[in-house]
Amino acid sequence: MTKSIRAIYTTNLGVKKGEKVLVFTDRVLRSELLESQELCRRQRLRDIAHLTAEVGKSFTKNVTYFEYDATGSHGAEPPAELWARAFGEVAVAAMKEGGVLDPLLRKEASEDDLRKAEALVKRYGRSSVAVVIGLSNYSTSHTRFRDLLTRVCGARYASMPIFDASMLEGSMNVDWKALALRTRAVARRVNRAELLEISTPNGTRLAVSKRGRKALADTGILTAKGSFGNLPAGEAFFAPLEGTAEGRLVLEWAPLRELASPVTLTVSKGRAVEIEGREPFVERLRERLDARVENRNIAEIGIGTNDRAKRPDNILESEKILGTVHVALGDNSSFGGTVKTPFHQDFVFFRPTVMLTLRDGSRDCLLRDGSLMAQEEGPAGK
Repeated sequence: MTKSIRAIYTTNLGVKKGEKVLVFTDRVLRSELLESQELCRRQRLRDIAHLTAEVGKSFTKNVTYFEYDATGSHGAEPPAELWARAFGEVAVAAMKEGGVLDPLLRKEASEDDLRKAEALVKRYGRSSVAVVIGLSNYSTSHTRFRDLLTRVCGARYASMPIFDASMLEGSMNVDWKALALRTRAVARRVNRAELLEISTPNGTRLAVSKRGRKALADTGILTAKGSFGNLPAGEAFFAPLEGTAEGRLVLEWAPLRELASPVTLTVSKGRAVEIEGREPFVERLRERLDARVENRNIAEIGIGTNDRAKRPDNILESEKILGTVHVALGDNSSFGGTVKTPFHQDFVFFRPTVMLTLRDGSRDCLLRDGSLMAQEEGPAGK
């Protein structure tokens, strides 16, 4: 474990002596009713976070470790106390005094609020951390906290929600150079497309427009200024054009378990408009979707590229499995979309066929039944 964690500092993040590093995790809420296995995993996650911070002290003496009460939702902004550890007490006090911190935390910040926040973060940029390792259970990837740190402050940010110790020997034990090459190649192919169509043997059918949106490559190599990605890594992803997604999604896996029976989401005009199924997960998901209409947004399409990722029962790893597709609901404001909401949830689909319609009208089969296809030369069918 220690060897793999050391690689996070060296290979993935390239931490230099004297750099400020922030490692954080979250505590189980009293209101969370967890089964013993899930409670054990959450406690183990805190242990991994603490060990990661301790290992980091051999690379730089400036390591801050912080724990906070869990937000209860992926994509929700972390508390102001973590912002202070990341941006500095003075910067956060200035954001609070300027009336922009609370709207940011609620994910209700206007464009004017965001401009003010960016200006303040830049003003006090010397106080911000250089490297972030996010080992909270609930993801901070799709937050303004992460966006301001990477885009404005230039921090390198490894997001590792619901991380499990087994990943250190599995999906983290990958040929990082080969993974980066494969992921960038997939992203380039997706970026030639304007329309993407997904189908799976279980009945999933989804079409989305990619017009005006850029696919990004999550390679795990986070050594450049402002780099951000998951660890384990391995996906090419983008925010579909809002209002364009049409079809249906047949879910067979929840984020952390296999569903007892399929759950079907009907998608129309870019949103999940109906949810059907006899699984208990239906009510929990419906509650989330009913909380805010923005939570129904088809927020992300991603293609997994990690040949060492195998686990279907942990969304952090399963969405990276080579030859899978994942679709997320909710927030996409931090990677090219326009929807802001304290919710972002991915679902993975196996054995997908993915067809790309290119700008010239030709077609490119990216995946067929879960296998990555070689790119054909010239327009499809000729």
